[in-house]
Amino acid sequence: MNSIEIENLTMDFRRDRVLHSITHSFEKGKIHGVVGNNGSGKTVMFKCICGFLNPTGGKVTVEGKRIGRDRDFPESIGIIIEAPGFLPQFNGLKNLEMLASIRGKLTLTEIADVIRRVGLDPTSRKPVGKYSLGMRQRLGIAQAIMEKPRILILDEPTNGLDKHGVKEIRELIRSLKDPERTILIASHNVADIDELCDTACEMDAGVLTEIR
Repeated sequence: MNSIEIENLTMDFRRDRVLHSITHSFEKGKIHGVVGNNGSGKTVMFKCICGFLNPTGGKVTVEGKRIGRDRDFPESIGIIIEAPGFLPQFNGLKNLEMLASIRGKLTLTEIADVIRRVGLDPTSRKPVGKYSLGMRQRLGIAQAIMEKPRILILDEPTNGLDKHGVKEIRELIRSLKDPERTILIASHNVADIDELCDTACEMDAGVLTEIR
């Protein structure tokens, strides 16, 4: 079953066409990779799937609901797109606690468990403003996965991580694979796509081509 359907998706920013009539589907239960250089259109496509951008043409359907018509945003989605935004004066646990309070689904213990799962210390008092790029990336992934979403979109999930961190996050992503979950990963690192993904596409100048 396809959980995400994209049909003739086109996106213009003024006179620039960023996405060119993309038609593609992403099957549930798989990890799907999109490889491409910065500026190729990967992030714009992801933002259209999430409902953050209204496309110029075409449509996006997630779990049977058309985004922008039936729903503004997908119902169950976890996202890390570009640099994760957190309140710099608070520690990681407090940041995630505030985000989790919007839906009220998680206990503090569950949030702490997710922080440990991405390799951070939930008891640390260090404010996020003093985190390294890699620590911010780990916290961003924790934010994306903490409510066990059915759709998970990770844009450059290994960005800013050292060799050991890349290995840990790849193992974490593999562990998230589930028959009821659809995972999309964008990366300019071909190794991420090769090691993690069941399917792979390439985005180049707003054109999406299936590789495998």
